[in-house]
Amino acid sequence: MSYTVNEVAKISGVTIKTLYHYQKIGLLMPERVAENGYRYYGDKELEKLQQILFFRELDFSLEKIILVMQNEPSRLRCLCEQKTLLMARRQRLGSILHTLEEAIIHAEKGVTMSKEKMFTGLNKQEWEETLSGQNEYLKKEYGYDMLSENDIKPDELNEHSQQAAKFMMFMADALKNGVRPDDAGIKEAVGKHISYVNERIHPTDAKAFLGETEFFLTDDFHRNMYESIQTGLSYYIFAAAKMFAQNQ
Repeated sequence: MSYTVNEVAKISGVTIKTLYHYQKIGLLMPERVAENGYRYYGDKELEKLQQILFFRELDFSLEKIILVMQNEPSRLRCLCEQKTLLMARRQRLGSILHTLEEAIIHAEKGVTMSKEKMFTGLNKQEWEETLSGQNEYLKKEYGYDMLSENDIKPDELNEHSQQAAKFMMFMADALKNGVRPDDAGIKEAVGKHISYVNERIHPTDAKAFLGETEFFLTDDFHRNMYESIQTGLSYYIFAAAKMFAQNQ
């Protein structure tokens, strides 16, 4: 079966301009070009586009994607490696959320955290201990050693978790007080949070953040964590991210 550029754009969510650019740089060529100049893509091209989008989620540059896909012709192996990398990112986010949850528990009980945890958070050894169980799982299931492949930087992780805690508590309070997800203050908070992530953690934008909130909404583990903070929080943040993205 063949698909036009418009159909591929509609199916994948990738713009027509991006598809043309991918063709221009030799990343994704159409299956055939008709005499009238119309470009048609087949199932194999759609599979390749899927892999490209997975790499983009991992913040790979287009140049690196071209190189990787040229050197790794096996689709199955490529998908498995992508899953390993995405799982590692998910585990890191889970660890940050774990620290956030501890901070929220202290705040709810009105208990002051120790100075070490309040201002420093987890040190390298504590982060390694927190990640150890998850790391063993990754090594067993995917052969990926997260602790050896990535140097743990506790100061950065602690800073990121504090930013996440600040954003989450703001959103939870807004939900509790009945603030609409399209409120100007909510949009400002979402925009600042996206900017922080983009500048300090990894490249992102409104669309990518929307995808992340959708993942937290549909994934049982993360949704339950959000809901334990405030009932409906996962849905509220997703709605706010969606409305923010629509205005970009």
